[in-house]
Amino acid sequence: MAKKINKVVLAYSGGLDTSVILKWLQTTYGCEVVTFTADLGQGEELEPARKKAELMGIKKIYVEDLRETFVRDYVFPMFRANALYEGTYLLGTSIARPLIAKRQIEIAKETGADAVAHGATGKGNDQVRFELTYYSLNPDIKVIAPWREWELTSRTKLIEFAEKNQIPIAKDKRGEAPFSVDANLLHSSSEGKALEDPWHEPEEFVYQRTISPEAAPDKATYVEIGFEKGDAVSIDGETLSPATLLTKLNALGKANGIGRLDLVENRFVGMKSRGVYETPGGTILHHAHRGIESITLDRGAGHLKDEIMPRYAELIYNGFWFSPEREMLQALIDKSQEHVEGTVRMKLYKGNCIVVGRKSPKSLYSLAHVTFEEDQVYDQRDAAGFIKLNALRLRLLKRGRG
Repeated sequence: MAKKINKVVLAYSGGLDTSVILKWLQTTYGCEVVTFTADLGQGEELEPARKKAELMGIKKIYVEDLRETFVRDYVFPMFRANALYEGTYLLGTSIARPLIAKRQIEIAKETGADAVAHGATGKGNDQVRFELTYYSLNPDIKVIAPWREWELTSRTKLIEFAEKNQIPIAKDKRGEAPFSVDANLLHSSSEGKALEDPWHEPEEFVYQRTISPEAAPDKATYVEIGFEKGDAVSIDGETLSPATLLTKLNALGKANGIGRLDLVENRFVGMKSRGVYETPGGTILHHAHRGIESITLDRGAGHLKDEIMPRYAELIYNGFWFSPEREMLQALIDKSQEHVEGTVRMKLYKGNCIVVGRKSPKSLYSLAHVTFEEDQVYDQRDAAGFIKLNALRLRLLKRGRG
């Protein structure tokens, strides 16, 4: 017997899964459903989702463009940390979930809903990311996760349910999809089916956001990215909004075959999975940010950031964006970015993203100190005492133990 639910806010894409979920919620819980569709730059027309929700009798429909919010308040703070999960993954899917879930909780409050629902399966990370955010922002909210409750355990059963309940199904959705795709302005990810064997190289048709490095131009592309307080603010001298800037970097990355990643990762729920990720603009931005930090961050500050980065990245991957520890680390990271400003020149060539120039009014780089020519600021004889003091414990250790 389903628990009593009066109104639920559903994260709704308009696709087969969430359309079936919408009807299933109505029939299983007998409740009113409010749909929420977020434009995070996934590249799909969202009006069909609105029309489909209307067709299914939904009275309150939210379709919102959150691209600027997504990049400014989620992507950019994460990139200040140079966050990489397991050393390579730029967290494109992970960082989108807290924003969607946060907006669901806000809409639930606005509409008087007592529950929220998502379409994540019981095997993946997204269920955790959604629900940790829900409970962080509203400890008393009721959560419905249909994939953990219903008997519709196959694509065939989903289609049968849709046909029985007169839910429109696009022709290309009737066949078995060769892999699943999730996309937003930062990246696209492809998983499952044709990609499940980690020994087999992905076919070219898998890639959504990039051309292959082999097909990229034989001539390098140069781009200059301006930074203020650790955030990218301009491209080639033109000031741009966060989402507009990332969109432009995506186009440059795509054209030069940049940002592909074939990864076997460790999911939070315990299993390993293979994913193909494309993060063209984000890859450029990541390298450029490290480039500007290289001349503006003190060694101690930079090394401390590198030490905490894996922990920070893991928190985001696991769904703890709204945890106190992530917010504490964010405060430390943001403090480090106060003087991270200047310009980085990038060379883009056949999948390679290379820092070839960097300058800043806050630069800590001193040519006078590092020159191989004669200088007046550094006495090389001072190094002898420095070395002897650092070697003292090593000498004593060797003498004492033979």
